[in-house]
Amino acid sequence: MPLGDKPGWEKSESRYCGVEAEFDDDIANLLSFNLNLGAFDFVVAPLMNPTYRPSLVQANSGGTCVLPFAGSDLVLSPSQWSSHVVGKISHWIDLDSEDETLRMDSETTLKQEIAWANHLSLQACLLPSPKSKSCANYARCVNQILQGLNNIQLWLRIPLTKIDDASMDANSGELVDSWEQWNSFRILCEHHSQLSVALDVLSSLPSVHSLGRWFGESVRAAIISTDTFLTNARGYPCLSKRHQNLIWGFFNHSIQVVVSGTSLRNTAAPGSDLVTNHSSDNVENLQKHPLRSYLDYIGYLFQKMDPLPQQERYELGYRDFLQSPLQPLMDNLEAQTYETFEKDSMKYMQYQRAVSKALLDRVPNEEANVTTVLMVVGAGRGPLVRASLQAAEETGRKIKVYAVEKNPNAVVTLHSLVKLEGWEGIVTIISCDMRYWDAPEKADILVSELLGSFGDNELSPECLDGAQRFLKEDGISIPSSYVFEFTHPNNSTTKSNERYKKLLFELPDDTGSAMVHGFAGYFDAVLYKDVHLGIEPSTATPNMFSWFAIFFPLRTPVCMKPGSSLEVHFWRCCGSSKVWYEWCVAAPTPGAMHNTNGRSYWVGL
Repeated sequence: MPLGDKPGWEKSESRYCGVEAEFDDDIANLLSFNLNLGAFDFVVAPLMNPTYRPSLVQANSGGTCVLPFAGSDLVLSPSQWSSHVVGKISHWIDLDSEDETLRMDSETTLKQEIAWANHLSLQACLLPSPKSKSCANYARCVNQILQGLNNIQLWLRIPLTKIDDASMDANSGELVDSWEQWNSFRILCEHHSQLSVALDVLSSLPSVHSLGRWFGESVRAAIISTDTFLTNARGYPCLSKRHQNLIWGFFNHSIQVVVSGTSLRNTAAPGSDLVTNHSSDNVENLQKHPLRSYLDYIGYLFQKMDPLPQQERYELGYRDFLQSPLQPLMDNLEAQTYETFEKDSMKYMQYQRAVSKALLDRVPNEEANVTTVLMVVGAGRGPLVRASLQAAEETGRKIKVYAVEKNPNAVVTLHSLVKLEGWEGIVTIISCDMRYWDAPEKADILVSELLGSFGDNELSPECLDGAQRFLKEDGISIPSSYVFEFTHPNNSTTKSNERYKKLLFELPDDTGSAMVHGFAGYFDAVLYKDVHLGIEPSTATPNMFSWFAIFFPLRTPVCMKPGSSLEVHFWRCCGSSKVWYEWCVAAPTPGAMHNTNGRSYWVGL
């Protein structure tokens, strides 16, 4: 059962809490015990008997055997396997061992267990932590497996160790920085999108800086052992303030918590003051599951989270994903896309302010009865038309609106909107590409919304150049100007800074040196006079979510020292049938030429 029903958190994976279990060949009973009695949402359970070794089986059976999995695929329904079970790969495997038999057994078992998990349609498998500092063969095998997987995620278990107290290499006795180990592993796996991290949260936490690095990684789960918990005055488990803040950070990044270990303290009892959403009046059930009090405490922390603001609710589904660019000139946008844009009230408030100022400048009070011709080019489903009419009402000015839209599906909606709102005689709908429309008269004010994340990546120059011919010589264009900018991620002042660090750069140590993997591009526009619209972090329009920064990758990362600058050369190239970008790094180290080949990408922040 989810940890709680917090407004805005309905789509967050962090609502679900799991439990790590030992091997049980009766997986159905294991699931029932932990989900029904324990109220956990999923189980991280071994798929194979931990005593299994391929070399021993082959020696004793002549090469034919039934693999000792935890029950057949028939003991649970497909939905139960996919929704409630995370496969735990055998902890003993060591693919970088000097023992050849162990190494070969490990590779065979790893492939067998993941193949079985894939057969069961599990959503994820938990890989054991690398046993040594050098994990090249482990990464090679995982990368090989990833190439043949469809949707299953692989979570690599990594201990959240302090830098000054790093974990010990089991083979060499050397100290291992767990973040460096993960970084090396993911590079060897070619940054595969199906490879993520499951952090083992220990009783001693790294520095704030070290923890911050992990929030820039693809962390899917945080495994918290029961011996990490403290005991409060009533004998129930609780966490230190630093651990509480860390858990809230996990919740904010849609990271699921998994409780691991055995109960070291009281289980939940009648009268517990923990606020949870796990409704159950059966006291016997609460006392039966030894880890229920730990789950209740995690639920209590979740309930203390503030409800997500409306803006962040809309953004939640887009964070940390590379998204295909919108190409409204070539493609007709879908209703869902229009709806998302229309929910961005701040953007249309700014447009309404700009139109109001333009109307007041265009028509003085003594000429208030004069009708102003206003054209909305790229009208979509009408939000700019509505904003313009509201501006006219606000200023007491008369306007005549031409709503020009090339998408025939959106035009249907526009016609319905005109009838519904009673705009007949005021709004004329033109179903045509703005570049080819012959306007019956010239416009006093031309309103458009073609900026895109980078200002011109939705081809606003090409479109508006075609529409400019029906704007009067002294007419007003909204927006009146815009610029695009590049920003190094360290310069970002937004709260979402850490969310795109993992794409743009990584901090390997406390020196502040950064390995830059790309840079972000933004637009900054003047709609009219002092009415501003933009997404550049230092001057971004607050509470606006229609645009995300555009991402320009670098094939070879660039190492930058604190205080250094990144010099980039950039070109916007035009052909007969497409527009594309080319760029290269000039300093601190000259790099190769890059191009989008007609495509660009942006990332949700």
